[in-house]
Amino acid sequence: VHLVESGGGSVQAGESLTLACAAEGVAYNNYCLSWIRQAPGKERERVATLDSLGSTSYANSVKGRATISEDKANKIFYLQMNSLQPEDTATYFCAADGVLPLTGHCSTKVSDYGYWGQGTQVTVSS
Repeated sequence: VHLVESGGGSVQAGESLTLACAAEGVAYNNYCLSWIRQAPGKERERVATLDSLGSTSYANSVKGRATISEDKANKIFYLQMNSLQPEDTATYFCAADGVLPLTGHCSTKVSDYGYWGQGTQVTVSS
């Protein structure tokens, strides 16, 4: 599995940004793709997750402001973030793995994701 993020940049508070993750080698019918961010001095935080059935989940910190989606044909995953705030400043990673074998659902734990991209920086100025 090879993941490459793009789309980061510097924006003003209140603006929007869409990140993209090109995913190679992801299993066709069994995958979990999460966007995970890490701000300086803080632990990594799961932002949003999408599974191979199209189910999505979001962290409370971004619920209502973020949308995770995918272009299935090209295996590109997106994270659209609206109403960005300075506290959204972080390096954003896409991470992938299969569903949890015991539950059949995607994990919400950062440590359960075995495949990571290199990250893309998002900086929000007030």
